[in-house]
Amino acid sequence: MTTDDLYPFLTTRPARDDELLADVARSTREKVAQIGRLRSAVLDRHAAALEACAAGMAARFVRGGRLHAFGNGGSSTDALAMATLYRDPGPGRAPLPALALPADVASLTALANDVSFDVVFARPLRGTGRPADIAFGLSTSGGSENVLRGLDAAHEIGMLTVALAGGGGGALVEAFDSGRVDHLFVMPSDSVHRIQEAQTTVYQVLWEQVCERLDRS
Repeated sequence: MTTDDLYPFLTTRPARDDELLADVARSTREKVAQIGRLRSAVLDRHAAALEACAAGMAARFVRGGRLHAFGNGGSSTDALAMATLYRDPGPGRAPLPALALPADVASLTALANDVSFDVVFARPLRGTGRPADIAFGLSTSGGSENVLRGLDAAHEIGMLTVALAGGGGGALVEAFDSGRVDHLFVMPSDSVHRIQEAQTTVYQVLWEQVCERLDRS
């Protein structure tokens, strides 16, 4: 996907400003419609699986487990937002233990520099992860090697493993099929922007379902 695909009105600028504004408005409406359709498709397709995942996550929190979220680039900021959502849910919700592995910049850069970028999530999980914990990996492509290795390490420890991917799911599909990932949710889109927007919806829905289950327990 190119800039022309995302913002065609920038390369074919209308002669009048009002025409340009109309094109901007039209493009915005199209993008809002796209993410709306994608979110609905994902939630419809994964409704039962989301409930099962939330039940598994809630059970881990009851056992004293904590959430470890991780990803690269924009997915790293989603991991940070997710961990914050659990730790600081706002009025009426009890905080839950959660951390974002990309937030530990010292460990991440040390491992990337001294060992390999492929192990920046696996090493911390092997060091601090416990069987009652949850490993939550995010990858728009589904093929991030360090996310895959992190989930593999978590699986070996006995942690509950959850992953979000985009497109066709990439290598995470094989990891799910082989049982190394317990729960996988794929956003069927080729747009990184739409994938990340849909992934945000999925992890927020999971958080709400986890909280509701814990409230009832």
